[in-house]
This record gives sequence, structure tokens and C-alpha cells, in this order.
Amino acid sequence: MAHEREIQEEQDFLDDALDALDHMRAEARSLRDSAAVATMRGAGDLVERDVVMGTALQRLDQLAIGDQSLFFGRIDYLDQNDRPGDTYHVGRLAVSDADLNPLVVDWRAPVAEAFYRATGVESLGLARRRHVAIRGREVLGVEDEYFANEMGELQLPDGGERDATDEGLVDGGLALGGPGALLAALGRARTGRMADIVATIQGEQDQIIRHPLPGVLLVQGGPGTGKTAVALHRAAYLLFTHRATLERQGVLVVGPNPLFLNYIENVLPSLGESGVTLSTISGLVTNVEVRGRDSEEVDRLKGDERMARLLARALRTRERPLRQEVSIPVGRAIVVVRPEDTVDVVERARRRPGNHNQRRSAVGREVASRLAARYHDRFVRDDAEDGGALEDLADQLRATVEFKQMLQRIWPRLSGQDLLHDLFGAPALLRAAGKGLFTEDELASLERARSASLEEIHWTKADAALIDEARVLLGPRKRPRSLIRPSAEGVLDGVDLDSFSGDIRAAALREAQRLAPSISAELDEAEFVTYGHIVVDEAQDLSPMELRVLKRRDLTGSMTIVGDMGQATTASSSASWNSVLDVLEPRRAPTRVDLTVSYRTPEEVLTFAAATLRAAATDLEPPRPVRRAGSVPVVEVVAPQDFATSLVAAVRREVAAVAPGRCAVIVTSSRVEEVVHTLTRGGIDAVDPRDHESRGLGADLVVLGAENANGLEFDATVVVEPGDIVARGARGGELSTPRGLRTLYVAMTRPTRRLAILATRELPETIR
Repeated sequence: MAHEREIQEEQDFLDDALDALDHMRAEARSLRDSAAVATMRGAGDLVERDVVMGTALQRLDQLAIGDQSLFFGRIDYLDQNDRPGDTYHVGRLAVSDADLNPLVVDWRAPVAEAFYRATGVESLGLARRRHVAIRGREVLGVEDEYFANEMGELQLPDGGERDATDEGLVDGGLALGGPGALLAALGRARTGRMADIVATIQGEQDQIIRHPLPGVLLVQGGPGTGKTAVALHRAAYLLFTHRATLERQGVLVVGPNPLFLNYIENVLPSLGESGVTLSTISGLVTNVEVRGRDSEEVDRLKGDERMARLLARALRTRERPLRQEVSIPVGRAIVVVRPEDTVDVVERARRRPGNHNQRRSAVGREVASRLAARYHDRFVRDDAEDGGALEDLADQLRATVEFKQMLQRIWPRLSGQDLLHDLFGAPALLRAAGKGLFTEDELASLERARSASLEEIHWTKADAALIDEARVLLGPRKRPRSLIRPSAEGVLDGVDLDSFSGDIRAAALREAQRLAPSISAELDEAEFVTYGHIVVDEAQDLSPMELRVLKRRDLTGSMTIVGDMGQATTASSSASWNSVLDVLEPRRAPTRVDLTVSYRTPEEVLTFAAATLRAAATDLEPPRPVRRAGSVPVVEVVAPQDFATSLVAAVRREVAAVAPGRCAVIVTSSRVEEVVHTLTRGGIDAVDPRDHESRGLGADLVVLGAENANGLEFDATVVVEPGDIVARGARGGELSTPRGLRTLYVAMTRPTRRLAILATRELPETIR
């Protein structure tokens, strides 16, 4: 137990710091109020008022920490030349007193590095590191770690003792910062939302967070290593360090599915950063609603990078000369367009720079000019050249319905949805575009019946990436609209996009979409928003075509890519990190860092799941655990007729054991609804967190498809029918596949405390 005097010392400091924070808030409110009532005499005053108002509101937003602790740590440097060393309190944001003397330093500031990096081997000049536990306005406790000076001596305070908190920690020789605080944070019940780890960031994690901005940083980390939290804290750190640049260029965080984004959405706001865009890959593709689901084989094919060539070929087949003559009435005459009139026009247009839709107007102008010249030669008796008359005649031809229909046959104006719908709905077109790229069977599997309209199509996640690719080839169907109409809430008064250029235009587009997503349809679909830094989580599950979507949003070549190849569970997952980088084509040599320590997943679970990982990915080792939960995984094999009763009993046991924590039942996606009904009939309130009417991941008990469990964590997990999970993608009597084994590994490593397995059929060999 910490000394009462030390707790009181921190309580006194907390009171002073909170008073200073209140003073800072009052100043920001005063600035806001003065701007609101300022007298406006001209346009310049209006601009100045908006800048001052925006600054004040942003400052108030940064100072709003809610119920989070103002600070959580303190570092004391060694005495120098008989003078006391400097002392700094580390917190969520910088706080100064009325005389601008710093009281709390921001955790992202360079001076705070020692709080996270110091070890017994390398103290970085510290004499003491203190973790402070605060709830609201009250200090609950402190944990001190002391470091030796060059003489090997500890500078302990008078009457001080060195406390050790070893309960629950694995003796593995790991240098942990604040083991007591770390253990307390890890043992805390889950809430259904990811919490920040700003108070317990470890040394290896801090090095990743503070890695320089330029280039690609690749982070490989197993279950419980904190890779998601590290990636989010890195985004907050980069915004703090490079705010002027990144607030203009934007920061994008990409997650695997909407459920995961809901899980992490509070982390960055809790760190004072609310201007970051969170999205899935398909969410980046505007005006495409994902409502369908492909079979695993089709999903794999659509994610293959060969699809880029297939789309390019398919588009080329739509750029074709006429096959039959077309008659176009002009006045009393009829002009006949012959197929040979369009052959060289189409060939020249194919060689022109630019995209498909941009070149369409050139095709129309050239064909119309030829027809006008022919009409003039035949019907106009005056041989004198009349350029103006020819142009007028060409315009008259282009305005006819017959000419427009003819041009649509030669060089159609298309959207990405049009091209994909036509391609998959026309077997002949598929075979022509895919010859030599795909087998006949593969092309046949891509076919689907045409729909009456684009609105009826149930686009899939893989379709979204293909539509994005097609939009690059096609370009805008029309000139991008220059005015964004205000949303229903009146968020925007109208943004003249043509008044911006370069990255300023990109920032304006990004801000418009962030503040008024309901009007994103007003932007042309083929105009992509780019970002100065992109964070990609669970990147191992992205297909090459999805990686190309990301590459198009990359403005500067700065990315943070995190994931675990041992948890690659989608049919179109990339084969290795090298294949991921091959698609992204970094502009400079990438940096790879491996997180090797699991802070969240207990030793009992990692040991139990290790055999499954090694069977799925022979080149990967599980991370080293830092803690034990004191509960060995439970495995039950029951008769099929006893399944419902046994499931209800197992779930009741696990829920009671971790209350008030969160529990998850993980099954194959096809059985989620069945298991929810079984538990409900057994008197247990279980929900599918994808249901918008439910509490989502905040519910005490959720039922998840194993394919959607990546990145999530629960206090307890019940994995149902592991034999079905390991058989994902199996063919011809296979009992398991590498992807199925990886999916089971993901499912078994979600808990922070307890794991149970329930089966009615033979268990996979790796967990028998």
C-alpha cells in the first residue's frame, strides 16, 4: 500500500491542477462569448470572428476530458549537483496555471517519453516513476518505481519503501512499466468499448507511437499485444506533433467492419482528437450500399489483383466502332454514319491521355465534325469555307437523339456501377475480358443475373472495391459540382470547391464529408478524398483490390499498418506482409516492428491456443504473456440432444464468473441467429451486436460470428463447435483449413479472463 502522505501529496496537486483547468476553460468560454457579440463592420471582421470562434470552440473541445483522470503519472529526475531533479506530471492534456507555469505535460510531449520508456537497464535519467490512480477529483492510490543512479543507488524519500506488486504477473523477465497500474487496467471489466491505454503504454508500444511520420510503418502483433490501441494512440500523437500539416491533409483510420469501428470510436475523442475519419474500406467508396454477401470462392476471386486487368479489358470492349450504319436526320436531309467513319476515331481516342468519360466528348466532337463536313460538301453549293457554319452544323448534329444514341454505342458514358453490372451480367463480355486471366470455371462463378435497375442490386464488400477501381478508369461522368448544398441540419452554408486547389481542395472535400455525410452524393463519385496519414487495422484481412482502394486515398505515402498474419481469416486475405507492401508500393523503404508481448490475453489462454496457431501458420510464434488469469480453459463435448441445455449452463457459468464484465459466444456466422434464440429460450438475454436495435457490444452477452471477432475483447468467451470453425473453406472432405484454424485461433484469444469450449462433434486435433 502506498503511504497516505504520498496520496495526499498527489491530491493537493490534483486540486491545483483542476483549478487551473477550470481557469483555462473559463478563458476559452470568454473568448467564445466575446466573438459571438463582436461588432462586424466588413468581410474582414467576419473572417476574424469565425477564426476566433473556431479557435475557442476547438479549445473547449480539447479541454473537455469528461470523467477521465486529468493526469495519471509523474516522473522525477535524478538529483544533479546537489540540486533536486525536475519533476513532471504526465496527463491527457497540457495544463498551466494563471502565470503560464506548466503543471501537467501532455503525454505526447517529448519530455513525457521517459515515463513510458524508462527501464531498470536504461533509466533515462529518472529517479522515480509514479503511476497515480484517480477517479473523478479523488486520488485513490499511487504506485512508485525507483531507478538506480550511476552508482547503483536508489534515491528513496525519507521513510520510503520500495513496494512490489507481483500478484498475477508472469515471471518472464519482462521490463514492465508500472506493473501494478498495468495489472489493474487489464483486470478491469470490459465495457463494450475500447478504452485508451495512455496511462499504461509500455516501452515497445511507445517506440511505435512516436515513430516518425514519413513512410510506411508495419506493425505485426499477436492477440493482446495492444496493436489496435497503439495504432490509435499513434494517430493522436502524430496529430499533436504535426497538427498544422495533418489537420489540413487529414487522418484516416480504417477498420475491418462497422462493429469494430463502433468498438474503437471513443478512443481518439478520449485523447482530445475528434477530427479523425473512421471508415471501413467499403465506406470509402461513396454511394455504394453494401447489402449482399459473396460466397467465399467469389469473394476470393473478386479480391484478386487480376480483377484490375479484367476491368480494364472490359472497359476497352465498350470502346468500339459501329457495327451497322446509323441514319441521322438534319433538316430535310439524312446523314448516314458508316462503321468505317468511327474506326479510326475510336482508335485515336483510346490512345489519348485521360480516362474514359473525359475522352467521350472528343469522340463525339470528331464524329460530328466529319458528318458536318460531309453534309456541307453535298448540300451547300457555296464552296467558300465557312468554319462557323460547320461548327453550328456539328453542334446541331450532336444535339439530335439519334447522334446521342449512336455515341452511347461507340463510347458510352458509364459509372463504376454500370461497368460492373454490365460485366457480371453478360457472360460473353466476361469471357472476352477474362480470356487468359481466369479459367472458364472462375469466370462462370463471377456471373450473376442482371437486375432491372442499379438500385435493386445487393452490392457486396468485394464489389465496392471493384467499383472504386472502375471509377479510376472511367473518371467523372460529368463535371464535378462546385457547390455543396447545406445539409438538413444546416451544417454547411455552401462550399465553393472550385475556389480551392491541391491539398486545400482535398481538405475542403474531406471536411464537407465529415460534417455533412448526408450530402456526399453531391460530390462526383470518381473524385477521391485523400489523407496525409492512414492507419489500417486488421490489415492482414484486406484483399489486394481493397489495398488498392487505400493506395488511392494515400496523399503523402505516410501509413501505419497493423495486423497479425496469424489472424488472417478472410477468403481474400493477403498471403504475407510482403504481398501487402507489393500492392501499396511504398515510396520509401518501409519499417517493420513486431509486438511480442501480450498484455491482454492471459497465459492460460495463449498456451491453450498455441497449438492451433502453429498448425495454421508454422512461421509464427504466439506472443509472450505478462499475466495469469487463474482460470484454465474449460472444454466440454456433449451429445447433440444435450446441446441447448449445456450451452445455457455454460453461458450462465461464464457470465456469473465475470460479472459485471462482458461475455461473448462465438460461433460460425450461419448459426448466430440460432444460438441467440437458444439462449433466449433458456432465459438468458443475448443479442446479436450487429442489430441496430440492441446495445451492441455494450450488452452483457453477445453472440458473434467467428469471422467478425477480430480486434474485439471480452472478459469471457464461449466458443461453440470449433470443428465447424476450422472447416471454413474446406473442400472434398477436408476437416480443417489454414484459414479455418486461424479463425479458431482468433475466437479462442478474445477473452481477458476465461475461455470455454462447447462441442457436439469431434474436436479439432489442436485442442483435443
